[in-house]
Amino acid sequence: MVVGVMSENYTLESFTVEGSDGVKLRTRVFKPDAGTEADGKLGIVLVHPYSILGGCQGLLKGIASGLALNGYTAVTFDMRGVGKSTGRASLTGFSEVKDVVAVCNWLSNTFSVPRILLLGSSAGILHSQIYHFSCLNLFTV
Repeated sequence: MVVGVMSENYTLESFTVEGSDGVKLRTRVFKPDAGTEADGKLGIVLVHPYSILGGCQGLLKGIASGLALNGYTAVTFDMRGVGKSTGRASLTGFSEVKDVVAVCNWLSNTFSVPRILLLGSSAGILHSQIYHFSCLNLFTV
């Protein structure tokens, strides 16, 4: 399902991304308007804080919209067990790393983005770093 919302300088679309274990992740893509892209070869995936402690993609909406306004495609998503995403949060975080992998693979394949920057907040940094160590075309902040 795709739901689009127009802003003055970017488009917000909602998707459902399926993980390798069947979990369905509610995902939002903040896309800059045509002709305003800063770097069409770079996608930015924002990873929210640990879900058990109240983390959700809504916390990253301001950052994602700011990135889109500056010409970058930005993605937020709810990890398993959060919001409209299915599944249950884990205590170890290993399942959440699978969620990050699924969203990065989906972004790369769906939007033909060869490079991805992971931007994590709180425990989202840890999930981003674990995934970073297994990839060559990935940057983390």
